[in-house]
Amino acid sequence: MVMENMFGDILSDLTAGLVGGMGMAPSVDIGDRYAVFQPCHGTAPDIMGQGKANPTGMILSTAMMLDWLADKHGIGSAAEASEKIERAVDQAYAGGIKPIEFGGRNGTADITKAVLEAL
Repeated sequence: MVMENMFGDILSDLTAGLVGGMGMAPSVDIGDRYAVFQPCHGTAPDIMGQGKANPTGMILSTAMMLDWLADKHGIGSAAEASEKIERAVDQAYAGGIKPIEFGGRNGTADITKAVLEAL
């Protein structure tokens, strides 16, 4: 869908619930020449420094950035890297990672480590 940023923010926040919440969802703002990639969630100052933040949205935003670079600039290796990251996230969750916000015990470091190991 193509829309202005304000309406895109509202829609992306609402639809993030379909994939587990804002901690899980990647986000991108794409212009004619440039794009900004970020997780849907905000800064979460209430959990700052506690290792509780779920990095999945940021990791998947990185995969989206690589995919955009592949499309925009014809960098095939970026597309391959994007697919590998997405598969690694899937494998990490299939392996039993459960973020704190879903009642699990896995925080920032655990989730990151599981994704890196799957890579």
